[in-house]
Amino acid sequence: MAEETNPPAPVSTGENAAADAAADAAGPSKKAAKKAEAKAKKEALKAQRAAERIAVASTSNEPEEDPAKDFYGPATPALLASFSADAEDVTLRSISESHIGKKVVIRAWLQNTRMQGAKMAFVELREEGNWAIQGIVAATGDAKAEGDSAPVISKRMVKWAGAVNPESFVTVEATVEKPFAPVKSCRVSDFELHITKIFVIAAAPATLGMTMAAANRAVTNFSDEEVKPEEGAQEKEAESGPPAASMLTHLDNIVMHKRSPVQQAIADIRVEVKHLFRDYLREHGFKEFEPPCLIGAASEGGANVFAMPYFNQKAYLAQSPQFYKQFEIAGGRKRVFSIGPVFRAENSNTPRHMTEFTGLDMEMEIRKDYHEVLSMLEGVLLHIFRGIEKHCAAEVELIRSVYPSQELLLPEPGKEVRLTFAEAQKLLREEGPEEFRNVRDDEDMSTPQEKALGALVREKYKTDFFAVDKFPEAARPFYAKVDPASKPNEPVTNAFDMFLRGQEILSGGERIADPDELEARIRFKGVDPTSAGIKEYIGVFRQAGVPPHGGGGIGLDRVVAWYLALPSVHLAAYYPRTPKKLLP
Repeated sequence: MAEETNPPAPVSTGENAAADAAADAAGPSKKAAKKAEAKAKKEALKAQRAAERIAVASTSNEPEEDPAKDFYGPATPALLASFSADAEDVTLRSISESHIGKKVVIRAWLQNTRMQGAKMAFVELREEGNWAIQGIVAATGDAKAEGDSAPVISKRMVKWAGAVNPESFVTVEATVEKPFAPVKSCRVSDFELHITKIFVIAAAPATLGMTMAAANRAVTNFSDEEVKPEEGAQEKEAESGPPAASMLTHLDNIVMHKRSPVQQAIADIRVEVKHLFRDYLREHGFKEFEPPCLIGAASEGGANVFAMPYFNQKAYLAQSPQFYKQFEIAGGRKRVFSIGPVFRAENSNTPRHMTEFTGLDMEMEIRKDYHEVLSMLEGVLLHIFRGIEKHCAAEVELIRSVYPSQELLLPEPGKEVRLTFAEAQKLLREEGPEEFRNVRDDEDMSTPQEKALGALVREKYKTDFFAVDKFPEAARPFYAKVDPASKPNEPVTNAFDMFLRGQEILSGGERIADPDELEARIRFKGVDPTSAGIKEYIGVFRQAGVPPHGGGGIGLDRVVAWYLALPSVHLAAYYPRTPKKLLP
């Protein structure tokens, strides 16, 4: 059809000119407005057709019908059903020499693309963690020899593959081949995929809130407040690559945060710690139980507790499973443990604290001496540390490439380091920094003291893991057993902490099992023994005889964070909760 031309404009008579002048004075008429709109549409249509002609001219060497049209594009049931019958569904970690020259089907995230001319595109496909492989989409030409069953890969298919947005989820059919040289940028470096089909199952947006490169860089800013970019940040980015994102940006882009290989490696180690804790205690005769998170009174008589309406009364989130561990012992169990959430309403905005964390707790009957408990907890922690070293070497190596750290020093079996609180304070006074020359034996340690002590123990005893026993009475809760042999004016408890890289990861000790002694200690600590929750707690010990017992609580998040020497415990949590952060 011939292209339309604009008709000649009508000539105005004098009468019409006068009318037009009047119309101009009053503004454009409806008729004139319609004409202008029609003209604008016509001009836009002409521009669109011109652009189409340019696009067609640029691909004039390709046939109108793309011979590869069924081998790429958005996924549909029909296209996904077109994979070759002899193509094996595989994961990247399972690819081996036996797959060379064979067809495979991979489902993965497209993490990067790079065009090389108009006929070849390199793509990187990533599954969980840092399992990535290089793929190649190379044009084969449009003509096929008679009897040739190999799919045609057109330049249009190559161009499309090179333009897929990073972090889109794709599925590909490819032949596994050996690259000319190992692909250093990918974990699967000794194989590559020669892609013949590629379909996008879920497309990512053109612009990500946080790129994978930024997500996998070390977080250095853990403030809950948005921070403006520093002056000259763009110039620095050009020199050193994408800037590190703040923890706030990570949490606001939770999908990319969790996709980053370093975060997945941390999560894998976290899971392994729980397995190791559970396996060790089960092997030593412990039974798992499940304490409640909702309780009817503020546990342990503290104020740092979350309260909420509960039908016609008030409920609280448990600060610890302490009372319930003791109820299990009173109820006839010899050894118990639990793994679950713990809630603390502490307005502490530090890299060491969260308002919700995961507790690894145990309690056991004492046969002779409370050091049985200390030895058990020492044993389970050393089992965890050595298990991580054995089972998670690749994950630790990956994390250290982002968060560098020294190798963890552990004591040789039978040479575990145990200091009394008084010995630890003496060491700080005599060999520690100047500011700790006057630390006292009747006051709890501060965080700086703990870190300074950790550095001294590492230097003196060649270990990053140690226990401090016999804490002063003032630094322990009312259920901690006071050492009968301690001086009346300097009472100490049968209680201890354990430290990793100079930071506390566990508190434990012997509990008071006699109800009269327990009630007296509660009064001494300034707590009303008849108050809700406390009265019921004491009552349990009056219902029947309860054997001597003790236990401890381990912070899972801290174990992971300090083992890996992370800058904040928030990195070890799946979804960290702080006084200012309740989402996502």
